[in-house]
Amino acid sequence: MSAPDYIMKAHVAALKEGTERARSAAQTLLNVPYGEGDGERLDVYIPSSSSLDLPLVIYIHGGCWQSLSKDESGFIALPLVQKGVIVVAVGYDTAPKGNMDLMVSQVRRSVVSVVQQYSHISGLYLCGHSAGAHLVAMVLSTDWSEYSVTPQIKGALLVSGIYDLLPVLSNHVNEALKMTEEVAVRNSPSQLVAQLKQSSSDCDIVVAVAQNDFPNFRKLSEEYFKTLESSGLKVSLEDVPNADHFSIIEQFVSGDYQLTQLLLKMIGGS
Repeated sequence: MSAPDYIMKAHVAALKEGTERARSAAQTLLNVPYGEGDGERLDVYIPSSSSLDLPLVIYIHGGCWQSLSKDESGFIALPLVQKGVIVVAVGYDTAPKGNMDLMVSQVRRSVVSVVQQYSHISGLYLCGHSAGAHLVAMVLSTDWSEYSVTPQIKGALLVSGIYDLLPVLSNHVNEALKMTEEVAVRNSPSQLVAQLKQSSSDCDIVVAVAQNDFPNFRKLSEEYFKTLESSGLKVSLEDVPNADHFSIIEQFVSGDYQLTQLLLKMIGGS
């Protein structure tokens, strides 16, 4: 689940550069609070449109639940704001400051806050990469009766995610997370498909994975897709050629990229 330092440094640099470009190309609202905690902030990238009735994409970053932040997460807005899509990059407390239960709670609350602040949007869509795809899947599996609103999520793009946390328990990643088996089970989307079906049955879900992804990410993505499909959910599997675990999300800066086009098609078709 880990990559050499030089690969991670190049990945972070690519995301930062794309985010800086997006911030200079779009109107932004930065560090908007969605909760009381210091880390509970989000960045909003707004198209130059006079319409209020715009689609909105919430992006949740990856980084093994312990690195990256919303400050490198605006890159996805570059091609989307040009097409009249609002993009919200969500921050959350990564480990060791935040534990898994807190992170899941934070991203759920961030979605509630966005829905309350942008009640006029034409449609809500979620996208996440790696650990962020796990968190998006947890949002889809939320029992919204515990919250003040029930977000109507039209589509979700899960990019190179991990949907079963039990294998993470024996991985070095868990040194920072300090998850017990109980925590891993209750925060594994693969264990919450019945709740997802109840909460997000109308949501178009795309499980995307890179051709050259880490083997465990490919395996978990394929298994999660099959589980959702056999539950009768609207789900498809997108295998992205000539991409690895990092380039699959870095390429989102391009409007011509396969997954950018897929997300825009999802937005346009719903």
